Amino acid sequence: MSHKEFVDRRTFIQAALANFGALALGARLPSALSARQSSPRQELSGGQSNRPPGLSGTPREVNLIAEPSQFELASRGVFQKWLYNGQYPGPEIRVKEGERLRIKVSNKLPESTTVHWHGIPVPNAMDGVPDVTQPPIAAGDSFVYEFDAAPSGSFMYHSHFGFQPDRGLVGPLIVEENKPHVEYDREYTLVLTDFLAGAPAPLGRTPNDTRGMIAMQMPPYVALLLNGRPPEAPAVFDVKTGERVRLRLINPSGATIYRFAIGGHPVSVTHADSRPVVPFRVDALRIAPGERYDILVDARTPGAWPITAFPDNDLPPARGVLRYTDANESAPRETAWPKELSAGRMLELGDLRGVDLPESRKPNRTLNLVLSGGTLKAGGGMMASGGMLSPEWTINGQAYPHAAPLEVHQGEAVRFRISNESSMVHPMHLHGHFFRIGNVMKDTAIVWADSGRAEINFVADNPGKWFFHCHNLYHMEAGMTRLIRYV
Repeated sequence: MSHKEFVDRRTFIQAALANFGALALGARLPSALSARQSSPRQELSGGQSNRPPGLSGTPREVNLIAEPSQFELASRGVFQKWLYNGQYPGPEIRVKEGERLRIKVSNKLPESTTVHWHGIPVPNAMDGVPDVTQPPIAAGDSFVYEFDAAPSGSFMYHSHFGFQPDRGLVGPLIVEENKPHVEYDREYTLVLTDFLAGAPAPLGRTPNDTRGMIAMQMPPYVALLLNGRPPEAPAVFDVKTGERVRLRLINPSGATIYRFAIGGHPVSVTHADSRPVVPFRVDALRIAPGERYDILVDARTPGAWPITAFPDNDLPPARGVLRYTDANESAPRETAWPKELSAGRMLELGDLRGVDLPESRKPNRTLNLVLSGGTLKAGGGMMASGGMLSPEWTINGQAYPHAAPLEVHQGEAVRFRISNESSMVHPMHLHGHFFRIGNVMKDTAIVWADSGRAEINFVADNPGKWFFHCHNLYHMEAGMTRLIRYV
């Protein structure tokens, strides 16, 4: 899908949005995602600490239990999911910048698992990639992750084992700044997820199953959620007139890119993938799987306003409500379609400039990477196994794990020149490092479809074996991954 196709989405959803505006508002935010409220923390007992060398001090201890759980989706019924601590999204982990985190993960699933701390450049042994940085956590076992919570920012955690994130194993991780570079009165965390009713489908499909072929491009999600709430029972975010509110937008979705806006309110973007930027005022922004943006909203328009995350698929958008507690309105005064999505200024990457950007270095090593694939192969030149067809997503024609590592040396300045020769968008995520793209530092970058280009630059300053992959879960599992290996 091209950039233009993404912007020019089908208009029938606008009619559906009008119906949502008349529905009753749902429950208030769960405490784990409410303003400036930390998640409950549990004391650890037992288990062996896998402490990386060089760490000292008293860690902040947290328990995460991955287990099959029932999840009630408002009026839509009860679903069988795999969750952290029985919550969806998982409990918010919130710590101060520089605190030591020790997180015991207990696996009560019927299969192995791991946890990846997305965006934080942890020591390699703590990165949570099965059979690369650690053995998988077997069913019935536990593993203790330990690392310094630095730098500050809005991050996430999720399973890195197969399709488990789409079963529900995702959650927010917030590292509060010691000295914020922007002022605000209150904050909320907003987690966007695409919701499967059951287990993710396998990649293989029978040759004549054309509907299955389509599903491999976009899984059969039944709803798009904001903080675990469907659009007909949206999460409510309370503000008072005159307040400045910080919203932390986090997208751990399996495959959905959103356009985000708040009716009646422009926003100032202050952070991209946790890294501070010079505040830039826009009406709307895009957020892809793996990305995070922090924004400021000045509460100057009393009422109740729609918060809308419009997807790149045909589902009704994820929805919330910005509600002024010192006004009479309890539901949006208009339909749930903010005009800012179609008529306002959309954020572009070139709009942003990082705060205290590191000095740009001439690359010691440049690698050209071509993203391609997504077609079904069988027979002459096509890939088939046992009568099943499988999509294959590649980097330079190779699909992981049958792909050569990208080798770097300690201390090198490395440049990836990425071109996308496929018909779909790819949000490319680098583990263990931040990279410079344009004038900002990020860890996930959108590479648009149909000859889209991106150039990222990073310093190889965190030795180990690291994943570089598309954060569309289904593209990653179908091969769009490379291992970066220090030599």
